[in-house]
Amino acid sequence: MRRSVVALARRALVNALRKPQFLAPLVIFPSLFLAINVGGLGATRELEGFPAVDGFLDYQLAAAILQSLLLGGVSAGIAVALDIEGGFFDRLVASPTPRVAIVLGRVLAASVIAAIQVVYFLVLGLIFGASIKGGALGVLCVLAIGVVAGTGFGAIGVLIALRARSASTVQGIFPLVFVVLFISSAFFPLELLSAPADVIARYNPLSFIADGMRQPIAFSNEALPVLEGLLTATAIAATAIGLSILALRGRLRDA
Repeated sequence: MRRSVVALARRALVNALRKPQFLAPLVIFPSLFLAINVGGLGATRELEGFPAVDGFLDYQLAAAILQSLLLGGVSAGIAVALDIEGGFFDRLVASPTPRVAIVLGRVLAASVIAAIQVVYFLVLGLIFGASIKGGALGVLCVLAIGVVAGTGFGAIGVLIALRARSASTVQGIFPLVFVVLFISSAFFPLELLSAPADVIARYNPLSFIADGMRQPIAFSNEALPVLEGLLTATAIAATAIGLSILALRGRLRDA
């Protein structure tokens, strides 16, 4: 099965590279949003309750990474839905390929793309003056949380595609991504959010992931936020992969 997973992941990556319209928005849109936030909202650092950071870019970098990873999940779902609409999925099912490999191959591709996204934003941040307080270990922490989270978001995209079976339906979750992201602590600390947003953000899984990546970038390698971020990302990934496999079996049963 390993060879099938790797082969399907390679196919997904090659297709993604051949269609830059799927990859470009994953980095361009969050980069522009990051530039707007840093350029226009930097004065919020002076507000009472805002944590002490060297620069607003340091604080916002984790939010940009998380935003990009969420868009990567949408992109993965659209790619699967297009395979379904184009008939490749049916041909794959008719082949001797292990069924689980169909999901795991796409998820593995999402993991690789997530690693590229995290590295891109870390390099971008360093170029424009951000500092990573945690040093090399901090980079590894951010990369670990980002890749695991990106894997989970990719699996969620696969799950939605298997249920919806339509690229347009998967694309329709794009606004929902931003709603969930904005009611987290990705962009601003909980202390500066008003009710009921602060209550929702406190229990929003994206808050733990964002804070886990932000800690090594803007502050230090404090263990608790990093572990909370990694465990939250792992829980999302494990749950989403399991549900995706169940959705695949349900789709095959209904076929």
